[in-house]
Amino acid sequence: MEKLKQRWNIKSNFQLFIIFLVFAITGSSAAKLAGPLMDLLHLTTENTNLWLYWFLRIVLIFPIYQVLLVFFGWLFGEFRFFWDFEKKMLKKMGIKL
Repeated sequence: MEKLKQRWNIKSNFQLFIIFLVFAITGSSAAKLAGPLMDLLHLTTENTNLWLYWFLRIVLIFPIYQVLLVFFGWLFGEFRFFWDFEKKMLKKMGIKL
């Protein structure tokens, strides 16, 4: 854990706990929200090829996750960490803000 705290420039175990909590809540929320959005787009397993359905659902989860990560980071008082994390992740993917 100490290596992670140094890498992310985190001062306390409580801050590390909050960051892990935000990642957990964000991942769960993004996956949960993708279902109703797929329904809104009228894409279900009944009317869409199964491979295409899951590909589109995973692709849909990505932007939801990005937005929720910053939102929950802000909600838990770690906006700066998650905003910097987000910019670094998108930069590695070739997306510049």
